[in-house]
Amino acid sequence: MDNGSLDGPDLRAEGLRLAYDDRIVVDGLDLVVPRGRVTAIVGANACGKSTLLRALARLLTPRAGTVRLDGRSVHTIPTRALAQRLGILPQSPVAPEGLTVVDLVGRGRSPHQTWWRQWSAADEEAVHDALRATGMTDLAHRPVDELSGGQRQRAWIAMAVAQGTPVMLLDEPTTYLDLAHQIDVLDLITDLNRHQGRTVVMVLHDLNQACRYADHVVAMKAGRIVGQGAPADVVTAAMVEEVFGLRCVVGADPVSGTPMVIPMGRHHEGAADQAAVPVAGSTG
Repeated sequence: MDNGSLDGPDLRAEGLRLAYDDRIVVDGLDLVVPRGRVTAIVGANACGKSTLLRALARLLTPRAGTVRLDGRSVHTIPTRALAQRLGILPQSPVAPEGLTVVDLVGRGRSPHQTWWRQWSAADEEAVHDALRATGMTDLAHRPVDELSGGQRQRAWIAMAVAQGTPVMLLDEPTTYLDLAHQIDVLDLITDLNRHQGRTVVMVLHDLNQACRYADHVVAMKAGRIVGQGAPADVVTAAMVEEVFGLRCVVGADPVSGTPMVIPMGRHHEGAADQAAVPVAGSTG
């Protein structure tokens, strides 16, 4: 994928140690987020993916190491200034009962409000543009809690778009959506990257979707990065077995040409002939 731009803030983690109480989840992690690209973080449950994303968003304070935005620790950046540069959409967000889509999207403009600068024409335009970009204009005055799962996710993404941050962090944006709505949301995220140059970091469970929609894949296991780079270089049969404990064949997606993971399972291991079409650059 090529959005024609590699501009954007420099976001990186250095020597991160992250923990909940006495349980260390991530330890000694270094990461440089590619500017102007879509990065997908993949790995088994409880490997530290969402924890890492929370640290990047300053929602979790590291026990050691730091997260830097343009060379500055995110913990030294004023909250409002950080919220103008970096936004996060957590898992399964919940809107107050009765809140309409347009009001939810308008909340994305909060970081741009001050006591001397209240709602402006620029804010109105940002909300209008976000609704249009996410295909939510016709639903602007519907209560969020009356929408379908896919529509709700679009509404939340519209809020993140209205926030206007050059970096968007998305924690499992396709969770609980049916397949058609998953693809719809991932297409929307790709549009935001390609047409607006947003840097996107998202946690995904589906390896094949990560390969299709991400420029850069980060594979995690037990709180550490075990591989990162272009999908064809990272997603191999060896990596899938190491990270997920799953034997598979990795072939070429007939639509996108990116790696496609075909799990074996106990009942089909004997039938697999490892004859999947090879993916360019794949060594697994």
